[in-house]
Formats: sequence, structure tokens, C-alpha cells
Amino acid sequence: MILKASQRGGGRELAAHLMKEENEHIELHEMRGFIANDLQGAFDEAHAISKATKCKQYLFSLSLNPPAHEQVATPAFIRVADEVEKRLGLEGQPRAIVFHEKEGRRHAHVVWSRIGIEDDKLKAVNLPFYKRRLTELSKELYLEHGWKLPDGHRDPSLRDPTNFGLAEWQQALRVGRDPREIKQIFQSAWQHSDSAKALNAALSEHGFMLAKGDKRGFVAVDYRGEVYSIARYAGVKTKEVKQRLGDPEKLPSVDEVKATFKKRITPNLNKLIKQQKQNHHTQKSILQEKVFILAKQQKLTRQSLAKRQQKERELIKHHNAAQTRKGLAGVWDFLSGKTTQRKKEAQFREWQQAKEHQQQKDTIILKQLNERQQLQRENKRMKVRQKEELYRVNNLINRALTMDKNILHKHCNHKTSKVFLGR
Repeated sequence: MILKASQRGGGRELAAHLMKEENEHIELHEMRGFIANDLQGAFDEAHAISKATKCKQYLFSLSLNPPAHEQVATPAFIRVADEVEKRLGLEGQPRAIVFHEKEGRRHAHVVWSRIGIEDDKLKAVNLPFYKRRLTELSKELYLEHGWKLPDGHRDPSLRDPTNFGLAEWQQALRVGRDPREIKQIFQSAWQHSDSAKALNAALSEHGFMLAKGDKRGFVAVDYRGEVYSIARYAGVKTKEVKQRLGDPEKLPSVDEVKATFKKRITPNLNKLIKQQKQNHHTQKSILQEKVFILAKQQKLTRQSLAKRQQKERELIKHHNAAQTRKGLAGVWDFLSGKTTQRKKEAQFREWQQAKEHQQQKDTIILKQLNERQQLQRENKRMKVRQKEELYRVNNLINRALTMDKNILHKHCNHKTSKVFLGR
């Protein structure tokens, strides 16, 4: 599984993020070594203790992501967390484990407090080369489970070139496109262009135009008015962009490009764009409603199981308590060692029950994941259709920038334009 980690502060923000109701299911699975029984209280404890040290990044946060569609039970996640502790020197440190389920996938977050006692002093656990050690463990897990190795594990030079940050992700969400798709468009256009003119032609096929930015030099603008940094999205240095594209002053400004889009995109095409956007929004809403209803039904099933298991735990505790004799018989049991033997037997029964309960829980979780993965496959098919429809609209926009308005008007009125709008 993919292991991503970071040393960090901001415990309250992390707690809010981990318990954010944007997932289909959230489970606070373990709280170890904290007095508080909730994440915010636990991370506040870690922060308060860190005040006795100079450590600002008092938490170590790790995410564990198995490959898509792989069924991984809870004990497997716990074993990985335990192994990470051994390799990084975090054994015995307070930790919290949270499970998230979203889009038919289950992953875990483990957060440790880095503050420990060394030589009777509070100190932060040092974590040298933790990224390299986690990469090694990740590769071992792929090989151990027989999963297909990601390109980045086979050859570092093959790592995904479309990695993106929060800003790119938020910008892509605003325009309804996948950030990976946008980066691929820019990277491909950059690779196949040797001048500003060639780059502009390549980008225009996808509804973008080159422009002169205020501070970012070369940028691209789409027909919605969103501005994209060429260097950031193409994944190259600003210096390389200047060397290849020349003087940005020769390009129109962002406002001028926006005006060009507004002028050349006819009312008919504009209506087409709005209709497509509305159709895509409706399709997404219908599917999201299906996911919401299914997740709600599944949550009720889990709650029912939790109540039944709680009753079973209470029954076995009552049974174990009834085995303890009182009075002179209890004194005799203590002196003869029977009390110790019964305690061990009671602990074994409770351990066995806890193991069975976890297996029951995992059986339901994995079954429910499979049900939601079916909706996820439906979601992927919808995204493919919408991507194809968006590509057709982008082609129309490209023609709008190069063709006569009357020709475009006739093209938009043609009956074939209704096909990809589902009419």
C-alpha cells in the first residue's frame, strides 16, 4: 500500500480534517496513550506536552492507502502501523487510528505524538530518512500481497508527472475538470511545442489561450475566465518558459483574452456550454444521492452490529465475574492459584471474542465496500462520457476562435450538437 507521511503541528486542524463528514464512513478505531477519548482532545494533549520542548511539529501523521479495489481487512492495517513504529522508533508513543471510506475505497490515517521521554527529559522522537524507510516498506507490502507495483516503485523516473497541489485541485474543481487531466493537457502541449505560437495552437484545441500574466509571466486562460500558470501546470521552470516562448509582452493581457472569448463565443454556443454544465451537474447529483442513500443504509447495518456485539461483551464480562468465588472459597482459590488461572482464562475468552467481533465487522465492511465500488464504476463511466462531451465543446470553442461566426452558428444549430447533450 502507498504510505504517505509528514511531521506536523496544527493538531486541531488535523483532528477536524480527519473527522470531517465528507467521507461515506468514518471510524475512530484506536486511541492509545492519550487521556482524552476524542481526536481534538488527544492532539491538544500532545501540543501541551510539546510546550516543554522546542518541537513545533509534535505530530507524525501517516496515511495508508491500499490499491484500488483490493480488499484489506483491519488487522492488516494495524500490522502495517505496528511495523512503521518499529522502523521509525515510535514504539510506545501515543497514537490514534482513523479509518475513512470514500468512493468505494477504504484507507487509514495513523497519527503519533512525537514527544517522548529520553534520559528523564521530554524530547521529540527523531525521524531521520522516514520517507525512504516508508517507501521501502511500501514496496515490501506490494510484493508480499502480490499487488501490481506502481510505476514509481519500479523505477523512480516513472513517477506520476501529474502530481498537483491544493491550489491546482481547487481550481480544477471550480471548472469541473480533473486536475490530472488539466496537467496532462499542459504537459503534452509543452512537449510538442517549440514556440509561443505552437503552444497556443496546442492549448487552443482544449479551450485555452496564451496570455500575459501580471506576475506569472506566461499564463493560459480558459473560456470560463480561469487563469493557469504555464510553468506550474506544464511542470517546468519559469526560466525554461521564458527561453522557449520569448517576450510575454507580445501576448494579449488576461483581460484582452477574456474579451476575445466573450466576443467570439456566440450566444448559441454559450447556451450549449451552460446546458452541458447543467446536465453534468444533474448527472453527478443523481449519483451522489445514490451513494448517500447506500452509505446511510450501510451505517444502520453497522450500528446494529455494534449494539449486538456490545451486548455480547457485557454477557461475557458477567460470565467471567460469576466465576469468581467469594468468602473462604475465594481465599482458597487465591492461595491455590485458581484465581490467577481463571483470570487468564477470562482474558483469553475476551481476546477471542474481540477477534471474532473484528472479523464480523470486517466481513460487513468489505461487503459494503464492494457494493459502493459498483457505484464507483458507474461514476467512472459517467466521467468518461462527460470528458468526451467536454472535449467536443472545447473543439467548438477552438473553432469559435478561428472560424467565421456564421459558420459556427450553423454548426451549433445542427442536430448533431444535441447528441452529446443527451437530447
